[in-house]
Amino acid sequence: MTGTAALRGEATLMEAEAGEAGAVVARLLAANRATFAAIGERLRSAPPTGVVTCARGSSDHAATYAKYLIETVTGTPTASAALSVASVYDAPVAPGNRLCLAISQSGKSPDLLATVRQQRASGAYVVALINAEDAPLAALADVVIALSAGPERSVAATKSYIASLAAIAALVAAWSEEEALTSALANLPAQLEQAFAFDWAPAVAAYRDATNLFVLGRGLGLGVAQEAALKFKETCALHAESFSAAEVRHGPMAIVGDRFHVLAFGGSDAAGTSVRDAAAEFRGRGATVLLADPDSEIADLPAIGAHPAVEPILLIQSFYRMANALSLARGCNPDSPPHLNKVTETL
Repeated sequence: MTGTAALRGEATLMEAEAGEAGAVVARLLAANRATFAAIGERLRSAPPTGVVTCARGSSDHAATYAKYLIETVTGTPTASAALSVASVYDAPVAPGNRLCLAISQSGKSPDLLATVRQQRASGAYVVALINAEDAPLAALADVVIALSAGPERSVAATKSYIASLAAIAALVAAWSEEEALTSALANLPAQLEQAFAFDWAPAVAAYRDATNLFVLGRGLGLGVAQEAALKFKETCALHAESFSAAEVRHGPMAIVGDRFHVLAFGGSDAAGTSVRDAAAEFRGRGATVLLADPDSEIADLPAIGAHPAVEPILLIQSFYRMANALSLARGCNPDSPPHLNKVTETL
């Protein structure tokens, strides 16, 4: 599709694929129920001393979500692997009883594969979240969770990213046996449908002519803030940076003032309070601030109140539809951003 065709109102792949997320998550949870249970039993019987995530791009934003969810629910230290340590430096990995969580749409980037090989050789238990089930990554994993998102033709990842978040939440629910999270996941497919229908048109109007933007989140919401900033760049040609509502105070906030733009992702947990405070402060400086938050009395953009681990997944679903509309409003083609390919293979 050309940018001109998109502007005439023809449906984009990005919007269509993002709209499938509810069905994708329902399929994912049903297809992997036994797998999640087996992983949970394995992690409880032989608790890992730490978790190493392996991912790039949108998948690495899902890994940020995994870090906060795993650490807050299980207390297990979780860190993202620097893939170049394996692929460029070929540095050794200390042995240990770790969980290696590899997240990838394609499952074939050389640097990710090199890192997973080293982790497995060092004794890690490898769980791979993959959309392309015949990918090379599957052969390196002890267990594969099929994301079940189906083909994703738009360059911008949407449904596969949401599937990754849902799979991480389901893995942690099975590991911790937390009933509230398990119950929340059962409601997630229907809530994703509801979230996709929300009207975030005020954001399209606010950001149509923007040149710079901050996206704020914190804790469980930081990963979707990172994802939103990426989507602003790749689909809307809009320079955006993501920050924790705490980290933004360590320097970056100095440039926020009149005519600056901010999108803030709130939430019902304690981290949401920090985001709301930062949003209020920046609004007081004259910045154009939009807050997406389950608290409808203060929110500029609607959001669904749910389990704190589920709220970020619902927020990014609403965001995707808005980002698609904003991309078209700015004269871009969200399905085929310049200089980008669907699969990026880094060494």
